[in-house]
Amino acid sequence: MDKIVCRVLTGPTASGKTELSLILAERNGWEIACMDSMQVYRGMDIGTAKPTESERKRVPHHLLDVCDPRDNFSVAAYREMAEQLIREKAREGKELLFVGGTGLYLQALMHPLGMGAVPANEELRGELNQLAEQPGGKEALHQRLAFLDPETAERLPLNDVRRTIRAIEVSLATGIPFSQQPPREDASEFEWRVAAMDWPREQLYERINLRVGQMVHQGLAEEVQGLLRQGVSPKAQSMQALGYKEMILYLEGAWTLEKAIEEIQKGTRHYAKRQGTFLRREKNVVYLDAGSETLIADAEGALCGETGK
Repeated sequence: MDKIVCRVLTGPTASGKTELSLILAERNGWEIACMDSMQVYRGMDIGTAKPTESERKRVPHHLLDVCDPRDNFSVAAYREMAEQLIREKAREGKELLFVGGTGLYLQALMHPLGMGAVPANEELRGELNQLAEQPGGKEALHQRLAFLDPETAERLPLNDVRRTIRAIEVSLATGIPFSQQPPREDASEFEWRVAAMDWPREQLYERINLRVGQMVHQGLAEEVQGLLRQGVSPKAQSMQALGYKEMILYLEGAWTLEKAIEEIQKGTRHYAKRQGTFLRREKNVVYLDAGSETLIADAEGALCGETGK
């Protein structure tokens, strides 16, 4: 059976993914799927550089605004929603372009953890799921994994309960830490083609600094204040995002606006560096010279491959 072709345009924050993705989607008849861990939250628009209403009218967008900012959202939940969307669009004869820079989302889509090597232990899973639902349960679950397999515990986010439970299950069943198991992935029904925007570091940092200034001008502080007034806790997962946690300190009077802007810019530059490091672990990623005059053609060549448009 032919695999479903899935395309990804990724790269560090402020690298120009949104603008290029709209052009590519319009030229090729694709729809766009968000691959950003903060754009999934409703009401968080300015600080996440979420596509605007006018941009969404140009091309259908998916996986935006799927979660209340009061709630947590996991990598596992994203993967499940994304794969369901891919299948639905394939049945409709439509193709998707995933756009975003969240490396954990890309990893979860391209490298789903194998589930067939060790049979499921439903009794253990039930026990661990009950633990996770209790106050402080996710932390306790993660600590249990850290005791069995520190390497996997460090890699998995606290809220990825499904994978944490699976890692514990495999480690206990085999007596071998999950991280030391023979490499195995689920057989995938998808073929992934990934292109990444690439800028010289200084140019990218200039773009980041400029974007942060624009966000503040557009009303980032007011957006954060509105979320707090709606009852979103400053400690919520969503409010730990870059731009939001710093603006909370400004709104609380702990920082000046200038200090908040400076910290957002610095934090975003560090994040962009981590994004690049994470992405370079992936094989078969085509890097695009983001400043090239042939950028559009280069991106289409990387993403369309032998199938053409």
